[in-house]
Amino acid sequence: MNTYETTIGNNSAAEAVPEERARFIRKTYLHLAAAILAFVALEAFLFVSGAAETIMATIRLGGSMSWLLVLGAFMGVSYLASSWANSNTSKGMQYVGLALYVVAEAIIFVPMMFMAASFGGGDVIVKAGIVTLGLFLGITSVVFLTRSDFSFLGPIIAIGGFVALGFIVASIVFGFSLGSLFAFVMVAFAGTAILYETSNVMHRYQTTQHVAASLTLFAAIALLFWYILSIFSSRD
Repeated sequence: MNTYETTIGNNSAAEAVPEERARFIRKTYLHLAAAILAFVALEAFLFVSGAAETIMATIRLGGSMSWLLVLGAFMGVSYLASSWANSNTSKGMQYVGLALYVVAEAIIFVPMMFMAASFGGGDVIVKAGIVTLGLFLGITSVVFLTRSDFSFLGPIIAIGGFVALGFIVASIVFGFSLGSLFAFVMVAFAGTAILYETSNVMHRYQTTQHVAASLTLFAAIALLFWYILSIFSSRD
């Protein structure tokens, strides 16, 4: 999940003076909030402008192959955005990377938003957003209150991510549904990723990496929102 090469020590947030650490954390979560608001605004624009219908029509034309191409393109764009956000040479490139990732997430969420609106209306999207925010705040509070280092979760998340990706690709190729059980497992996986990335904010990122830190948190929140929205939609 995390493609950044963060550095332990060397002016990391954990070893910085309290004022500098507080400033880094504040900037990280302000950028995260801005990314979430930008995502909401972009999603609304896609649907109001009619671009969402165009995206859906394009995906339907190619069937399962279109989904594979979309998934592959999203992974490629995510890697590029992560690399730019982690740039040590250009602050501008860091912001371009974050913006690119937010746009990519807004586009790939279009089919899920269509499904949610079709089966449950706008209320389902709002409810899923509230639950996602509540879980994120709860998990974040665990890290900040305990000040524990959850970096040991990194290998578990990496392996789990590859396994989940394998199931997703197989479901697209062979045309079977992953079902609600998979969605619940992925909610737990996304929650674990949030725990890990929040711990990284405290213990592994340098104090100048607030843009990169906000992107990793946004990615984990987006994953959590996707599967909570999937569960809410299927229930309705």
